[in-house]
Amino acid sequence: MEQSSLASVVFDMDGVLIDSEQIWDNTRRRYAAGHGGMWTPSATRAMQGMNSREWATYLADSVGVAGTPEDINAGVLAELLDTYRRSIPFLPGARDAVVRMAAIAPLGLASSSNREIIDLVLQLSGLDSYFQVTVSAEEVPKGKPAPDVYRATCEELGANPLTSIAIEDSENGLRSAHAAGLRVVAIPNQDFPPNPTVLQSTATVVLDDISQLQPDVVRSLMQHNPAESATRSA
Repeated sequence: MEQSSLASVVFDMDGVLIDSEQIWDNTRRRYAAGHGGMWTPSATRAMQGMNSREWATYLADSVGVAGTPEDINAGVLAELLDTYRRSIPFLPGARDAVVRMAAIAPLGLASSSNREIIDLVLQLSGLDSYFQVTVSAEEVPKGKPAPDVYRATCEELGANPLTSIAIEDSENGLRSAHAAGLRVVAIPNQDFPPNPTVLQSTATVVLDDISQLQPDVVRSLMQHNPAESATRSA
């Protein structure tokens, strides 16, 4: 799709719409423990934002989990899908925020989750109709913090990244959206907070929670000069 000056809003999913970062971490830890792996202190943060190829390879090479990356991905994915079929851990206010944003701009989703997880979460929640485009990081060459998933989402939307807004929570997600040229609304993850220096250098607005994501916040950013980089608190 040809890129235009269209202003869009692009959501991350894990940690922004659903309270799932801890679920991902616990699931990978269980799988690693059951397949000969030895968890390392840096493993959790290292894998945040990685696409499925990257984190499955990391579990094999750096954590020592037995099996091919394909096997590891399939095993972790099966457990996560089972978890979400029982209950999707939506963050308070997340559904309403999606509806509010859809009323003022085209929506995209740029997620590190597997395609199967994205589709299941959006379909079971009834939010699939609000997103014009969804992109999984496994569908682009590199996961976050590389800018690939945000660039691909804007391209499919036909939107200019410089007039688009990203909603992110994690350090690697902030880096990814900022590198792609989007202005970033940060809602820092409480379990895995981003480095303050990264937050300061990448986010244009910092919110306490997603209930503060209101149309006036986004409209002000759409008029904001992309050359400006000062962070303010909403």
